[in-house]
Amino acid sequence: MVPRIDVRNAVARKNFTGGLDFSFDAEEGLIDIPYVEFASPVKASLHYEIFSDGKAEVTGTLSFLLKGLCSRCLAEAEKETVYEAEGVFSPSPKDEEYGYSNGTVDLREFLRDSVLFALPSRLLCRHCAEDESE
Repeated sequence: MVPRIDVRNAVARKNFTGGLDFSFDAEEGLIDIPYVEFASPVKASLHYEIFSDGKAEVTGTLSFLLKGLCSRCLAEAEKETVYEAEGVFSPSPKDEEYGYSNGTVDLREFLRDSVLFALPSRLLCRHCAEDESE
C-alpha cells in the first residue's frame, strides 16, 4: 500500500519535513519490453518538505529489479534499476506540478510516472551489454 502525506496534519504539528520508506507493486503494463517483468516490488525511500505556500516537494530513490529475456539475443537477463525521483505537489497545480486535495497528497500518480521514467528502453544480458560498451 502506498502511503499518503497528510499536509494539514503536518502543518498543524509544525512538522514540515518527513520521510517515507515502503515497497509497492508496480503495474506490469508499464513495461513495454517484450518478455520482461518486474522481479521484485519497487522500493521507495522518499523525503518530503512542506512549504508555507502549501506546496509539498517529494524527493528520493526508487529501486527495482527487472528480469526477462535479452532484447538482443533472448538470453536470460536482469537489471537492477535505481532512479532519483522528484515531484512538487500543490493544491492549485501549474505546469509540471501534481495536484492534491483535501490536504492529502496521494503519491500513486507520482510513483507511476517515476517508475515509467526509470524503465530502460530495452533489457540486455551481460554479454550484449559488454559488446555494446566496447
